[in-house]
Amino acid sequence: MLYYLFDFLDKQFDLYGAGVMRYISFRAGMAALLSLLIAMIFGGRLIRMLQRKQVGESIRDLGLEGQMEKKGTPTMGGLIILLAILLPTLLFARLNNVYILLMLVSTVWLGAIGFLDDYIKVFRKNKEGLAGKFKVMGQVGLGLIVGLTLFFSEDVVVRQYLTTKGLTAIDFSSTYYDVRKMITTVPFTKNNELDYHHFFSFASPLLGSYARFLYIPLVIIIITAVSNGANITDGIDGLAAGTSAIIGTTLAVFAWVSGNSIFADYFDIMYIPNTGELVIFCTAFVGACVGFLWYNSYPAQVFMGDTGSLSIGGIIAVLALILRKELLIPMLCGIFLVENLSVMLQVSYFKYTKKKYGEGRRIFKMSPLHHHYQKLGYHESKIVSRFWTVGIMLAILTLVTLKLR
Repeated sequence: MLYYLFDFLDKQFDLYGAGVMRYISFRAGMAALLSLLIAMIFGGRLIRMLQRKQVGESIRDLGLEGQMEKKGTPTMGGLIILLAILLPTLLFARLNNVYILLMLVSTVWLGAIGFLDDYIKVFRKNKEGLAGKFKVMGQVGLGLIVGLTLFFSEDVVVRQYLTTKGLTAIDFSSTYYDVRKMITTVPFTKNNELDYHHFFSFASPLLGSYARFLYIPLVIIIITAVSNGANITDGIDGLAAGTSAIIGTTLAVFAWVSGNSIFADYFDIMYIPNTGELVIFCTAFVGACVGFLWYNSYPAQVFMGDTGSLSIGGIIAVLALILRKELLIPMLCGIFLVENLSVMLQVSYFKYTKKKYGEGRRIFKMSPLHHHYQKLGYHESKIVSRFWTVGIMLAILTLVTLKLR
């Protein structure tokens, strides 16, 4: 909104300094600052309100050290994250951008599903929360919206330059055309663009014309997997928020280079018009996660609940899909992936051994993986700091794929 106000003031009244709003870098910085302030200032007020309403976490005794001390800690703190993302984005981003609209819808959509789950747990005193099938239906619904938009929208394009002798890809005299192609980035390869249409045609010529029917289920799977991964990771103080801030920073870099023709040419990656605007959303997202850590770091004064964990996971998934970096998710979101896999392996192995030997056996002392380390005697703050360190290493490796191919 402020972008349009200052643009009007600049054009109509030549207001000194109003033109600064045209710069993505300035608006991204202001969005990050505002999201931090919202999370830190209004977060405290929201926590006190939740305490008055006795919106406390019910803790199931798992035999973990310090676990029962957290009983009664306010939950639904994800509302802080949602507010700190949405308000700066609405103020500083260009709201006619299809990608910004898609991110706003994704944030509200999964935030609403998570809020409903927390509401049932806290106010209806139902520890199971929202039934799993309804969560999945909500995730599938968002996957359909995102998949159909990315596949059919006229505004979702990649730019391809026609280069001739003596011309570079971004020379002012170069010609280009914007195409609606479902191209994605393949890491660690020289010609690192994969067209889904060609991929499916390679498998079978018949499948090529039905690429959209295969791409959209892929979008649904990615959104569901990453949002559930973030949900599982949210098990100890500060782990999910800090890990998400690291991932969000990496995606902000990708949005910056993919949405700028000069950077895209330098790194020899696809230029995706209008994705530069996502830098504002990414910095608001990172600011919200870091600001939330003000209250969520050990010992936590508030938990994000499913309101926060489902939404931040979904946000990361949709950002990666928009930026054509979905094949980098296993690396970038390695913490989420390992946490997810630890649960799947634990459950599968327990069922297998129970059927074969008559008693269930475990790979880990407890899953998800962070609880395994707690059982080994590590303090949760040490676990979180080490997981963050691994997350930073994975983020750096993901960024290196820009050149390492």
